[in-house]
Amino acid sequence: MNTPAFSLVLFGGTGDLTMRKLLPALYQSYVDGGFKPSSRVICVARSEFSDDSYRAWMNDNVKGYVKERLDDAQWAAFLTRIHYLKLDANNLDSFIPLKTKLDENNDERVYYLATAPSIFEPICQGLAHHGLNQNARIVVEKPLGHDLQSCQEINDVIGRAFEENQIYRIDHYLGKESVQNLMALRFGNSFFEPIWRRERIANVQITISEELGIEKRGDFYDETGAIRDMVQNHLLQLLCIVAMEPPASMDANAIRDAKLAVLRSLKPMTPDEVLHNVVRGQYTTGTVGGKEVPAYVGEEGIKKGSTTETYVALKAEINSWRFAGVPFYLRTGKRMPKRMAEIVVQFKPVPYELLGGVPAGSNRLVIQLQPEESLRMYFLSKRPGNQMRLAPVHLDMDSEDFFSERRMDGYERLLLDAINGQLGLFVRRDEQEQAWRWVEPIINAWQDLNVIPKTYMAGTWGPPAANALVARDGFNWHEEL
Repeated sequence: MNTPAFSLVLFGGTGDLTMRKLLPALYQSYVDGGFKPSSRVICVARSEFSDDSYRAWMNDNVKGYVKERLDDAQWAAFLTRIHYLKLDANNLDSFIPLKTKLDENNDERVYYLATAPSIFEPICQGLAHHGLNQNARIVVEKPLGHDLQSCQEINDVIGRAFEENQIYRIDHYLGKESVQNLMALRFGNSFFEPIWRRERIANVQITISEELGIEKRGDFYDETGAIRDMVQNHLLQLLCIVAMEPPASMDANAIRDAKLAVLRSLKPMTPDEVLHNVVRGQYTTGTVGGKEVPAYVGEEGIKKGSTTETYVALKAEINSWRFAGVPFYLRTGKRMPKRMAEIVVQFKPVPYELLGGVPAGSNRLVIQLQPEESLRMYFLSKRPGNQMRLAPVHLDMDSEDFFSERRMDGYERLLLDAINGQLGLFVRRDEQEQAWRWVEPIINAWQDLNVIPKTYMAGTWGPPAANALVARDGFNWHEEL
């Protein structure tokens, strides 16, 4: 990818996301030669820093998050591309130094709002007031709103300053190499298409689990919960990649049209179906990674007696000819046994067990997104010897075994796509709002029916009801196979 010269402005320049993800990703891009001579990163926040003192802050707070290829000489050179400006988003005059800085060249302009949505409006107003919204792109982080109405309001705010084709709504899971590889396998090979349908697929499982609790985000998380934080965006976007029809082309809008069709095909849930098909959970005290951890209600910043969910498992159905009748099981939770994100496509067993007992789930495709990225196909093979004994084996389709190129982090890939003006891996407004239309009735049913989260011990895979959710259809979660 021949990345053009750019000026990338990071609003929220001292925030956690910038520190842990964005600046380390940009360093990797710099090492790969992704910075033309005039390219620069302008970090913006309300704190008092000069360029030099901010770079010193990066040495203390960012350098430790660089997980690969850290070289002191390369890091020092990267720091020379970093600039800092103090900016108060609520003061229009505060944008004048930013305009002056940006007007120094005609490079591609990209704004990344790594801030709370509550200050999106003054940032967009300030940029538009000074004409900085012209010939520029803006990247916005989730969560966008807490329901459909608030999502629409935030989109309206951004839309008053930027056209839709300038807005890049990021979901970093879509930038992961293994997700891209799934699209390559589906749409680049003839043998997957005949089996990628209801006649051959028994179920699909999508899991995003975290060992961590809420860390220092108690106030935010207690108002958000797992369904808003993870299901409405990450899990549904991954479901779309699995279930979408082949797009007419690899054009951004063709891809997003295909994803939107999936979201529109999701079967809406009635309140009774919510009770039957959705498990809401909250962790209690337990042990994670060999350490005792407190219950959710004992975490800092959590209201006493909070009923916010830290876990969701649900069964979704897609009303389409390709996937009618195929259950899609989605789950996410905090304080689970390990950090993991994976997609499991479980195929139906052979119609007649000619060779004896075939273990359940023997034929499956497992796409792991984290902590490591991999793609494996599981099947049965004969054990050596004079008897017909079957044994599970797998074909590892890890791209690192075949290609010499380094695998990019999701944020790195998407930052480069934004700089290059490639919208295909970003979420369009109608996609985002359609996801809210499907999720919102679940949230409303919980409120109307006073659904209290079921408890699960920290360090376990969630409430027992989550196992029953799949067991009643004759299946097991992947880790139990």
